[in-house]
Amino acid sequence: MMNGQLRIVTLAANGNLLDEKGQLVTPPLGWIFLPAGDAGVTRKVSATGIFWRVQVKMGRRIISKGLWAPKDTIEQAKLEMKHLRETETFHKKAEASKLRREKIQTAYVDDFCKQVRSFLNFHPCYAEQEAKIARLVTLHATPVGSGTVARTSTIPVEERAAKAVIAWMRHKTTAYDQMPIARIKGERRRIRNVLAQLSMELLDSYRKGNPISPDCPLMASLKLQHLNV
Repeated sequence: MMNGQLRIVTLAANGNLLDEKGQLVTPPLGWIFLPAGDAGVTRKVSATGIFWRVQVKMGRRIISKGLWAPKDTIEQAKLEMKHLRETETFHKKAEASKLRREKIQTAYVDDFCKQVRSFLNFHPCYAEQEAKIARLVTLHATPVGSGTVARTSTIPVEERAAKAVIAWMRHKTTAYDQMPIARIKGERRRIRNVLAQLSMELLDSYRKGNPISPDCPLMASLKLQHLNV
């Protein structure tokens, strides 16, 4: 829309803004940029219907970097939120909301850890290792804002747990982080699939209760992280 209302623009690597057709665009005169981060101010600016939302693609995700909007609109929104946040009512609601989020997060962390243990399903002789892996994976994957698979709601929690374990093992029990990967389409995915298969084979040994080799990468990783749990 050429009148500057409700427009989605993409942030290019060089910092330029591109419209839906990939053409270079410049915000209207008198507009300023409001970075993402203050949801209250962003909502107020968005409610006016006159803004450009700046997005950037990161992997498969589309991330909002903020809004371009009239300077007066943004400053008015900031002033209104400042006054609102100084009221007692706002503080009470904010505290109640914080407690509610913490309660939900605690419940999710507990459930996620149980789902990880269910996926691992080690033989009883490796129950200690199962519990430790579940805790490590949960600590890594569940923090709010971590951007891990555990924070998505598009797949069942059981699948999130399984994917989180494989991702954790990829970084902790393989040389993936130091591995040179050719810049060929699909190569990174291929390598991840190969490593995932190796991880599943390793987990099967623990599930069956087989004797574990002294140089097992999973056992070695658990020993290294002993003090962090």
